[in-house]
Amino acid sequence: MKKISLILCLLISFSLSGLAAINVKTVEPAFWWAGMKNPELQVLLYGDNIASSTVSITSKTTLVKEVVKLENPNYLLLYLDLSNAVPERFDIILQQGKDKKVVPYEIKQRENGSSQRKGFNAEDVLYLIMPDRFANGDPSNDEIFGYPINRSVSNARHGGDFKGIENHLDYLQQLGITAVWLNPVLENNMNENEYPAYHGYAATNFYKVDARFGTNEDYRNLIDQIHARGMKIVMDMIFNHCGSDHFLFKDMPAKDWFNHDGKYVQTSHRTSVQYDPYRSDYDYKAAVDGWFVESMPDLNQRNPYVAKYLIQNSIWWIEYAGLNGIRQDTHPYADYDMMSRWCKEVADEYPDFNIVGETWYHNNAGLAFWQKDSKLAKPKNSYLKTIMDFPLVDISEKCFDEETGEWGGGFMNVHDYLSQDFIYEDPMNLLIFLDNHDTSRFNKNEQDTTNISRTKQALAFILTMRGIPQIYYGTEILMTGYKPDGDGFLRKDFPGGWKEDKVNKFEKSGRTAKENEVFEYTKKLLNWRKDNNVISKGSLKQFVPSNSVYVYERKYEGRSVVVFLSGSDSEKTIELARYKEVLPNNQAKDIISGDIANLGNGTLTITPRSVLILEF
Repeated sequence: MKKISLILCLLISFSLSGLAAINVKTVEPAFWWAGMKNPELQVLLYGDNIASSTVSITSKTTLVKEVVKLENPNYLLLYLDLSNAVPERFDIILQQGKDKKVVPYEIKQRENGSSQRKGFNAEDVLYLIMPDRFANGDPSNDEIFGYPINRSVSNARHGGDFKGIENHLDYLQQLGITAVWLNPVLENNMNENEYPAYHGYAATNFYKVDARFGTNEDYRNLIDQIHARGMKIVMDMIFNHCGSDHFLFKDMPAKDWFNHDGKYVQTSHRTSVQYDPYRSDYDYKAAVDGWFVESMPDLNQRNPYVAKYLIQNSIWWIEYAGLNGIRQDTHPYADYDMMSRWCKEVADEYPDFNIVGETWYHNNAGLAFWQKDSKLAKPKNSYLKTIMDFPLVDISEKCFDEETGEWGGGFMNVHDYLSQDFIYEDPMNLLIFLDNHDTSRFNKNEQDTTNISRTKQALAFILTMRGIPQIYYGTEILMTGYKPDGDGFLRKDFPGGWKEDKVNKFEKSGRTAKENEVFEYTKKLLNWRKDNNVISKGSLKQFVPSNSVYVYERKYEGRSVVVFLSGSDSEKTIELARYKEVLPNNQAKDIISGDIANLGNGTLTITPRSVLILEF
């Protein structure tokens, strides 16, 4: 009896296995577009043992170029030729014996003018927002993955989302912001007890935004509203790594999809090896192939399938969401040649699009190496149009506090740094900023906010200098944060973004007199800067600081702006004769106070730590 039962069970088992359906869990990208300049499309299919399938498609205009079977039988890479493709729906068919799986696919019509979208540039001011910390507009999405928000813990989820940003677009528009940069918004469905990923830099899905922020459609709707207000959008991306809970890591397509065969080896962070002519192979591998942290596996961009996957993903988001720019995280930690190829392919598809790479170096030579067409990198070319001016951040951290001497300190250090701009291929394509989500805020603590002339002077400088300015959310209301206290303290909640907040600093009534003064000052400068070609396109001429006063001119097509910055804690009277070449008239309007400055007496008195922005 037992023997008959066993045989019966085996027969049933074989019968059921023969009837098992082919299971396709993931198709990436889920759709594409006809008319792209690059006609090759990689479609990644993921499911149980699908590699043994034969593959065909029902389209007559899209052709199968190649089917790639990887080391892991749960993956198939389908390479399609869209040279003659038209917008249509068709089926991808996977066949295993008598079993068949039909996967619907769509080639969409591109929007008119999609390739001609305008990227961000020196006409813009980027406003950097960490979505989890800005405003909670939809509490219903706070705990979608089962982890409660906890605003009392600096590194926990706090509940900010797309709806919260959408609710305050009027605030940003009135402030004078022209472009919004959001820290990463892709799904970070990590184990929050082991690694809180509120910051967004541990992606677990490259084609889906985090449900705690909203849906892909919510993201696109937010962008549509940003565009409707005349502003641009910049998406934060990470090609260097993903989160350890991403399916690509948990069930790797192949060992070489990640560096060190998917085993954690810490990076040295010494990315100077990218340009060091004397580097050792050991040090290069230690920096570029090492992992940022154990919870962020390091992607191997030298693997051609990985490279294609990442490049294609960025183009998908540009096309789908209507992006104006990308900020690429940890740019020098990835493979140089692949990142160069990526920048070029994006530029070929979208000629006016802009990418800014996080190039965190404390010297301008290392930084300049990464800019497109840099003579320092020849014969290589990164094709990276915009780089982040971290050396200027280092100088700005001190120069607004130090006394400017004749031989150093204060604005003398600024002058000397700018005098070396010949090292950059295009100084106007430097992203300039006082702080961001990874640095101490410009105002580290409440003591820094006691004398607001420091903040006002720094804002005037960053908004009149060469380059593309970026402001970190809350700077306009004197928000503070000191990096040694922990990253969470650099990324505090914007007061008023949550219903339970006792004060709302989005509103004038919720701000202190000091905060309102800085807010109105920032608003005046930002709105004056809009469509101001003198600042966005003008030449720069600077004078060696004298009597602790730093003077520079921006000039374009017969119009000019001359900036006076006092680097002293005492009043200074300066002789104007040395500045005669940039003072065409005896009178000029100070755009901050609205007063007329009389320059005909040959001298000008500058109050301590003040700024004059004279418009001719």
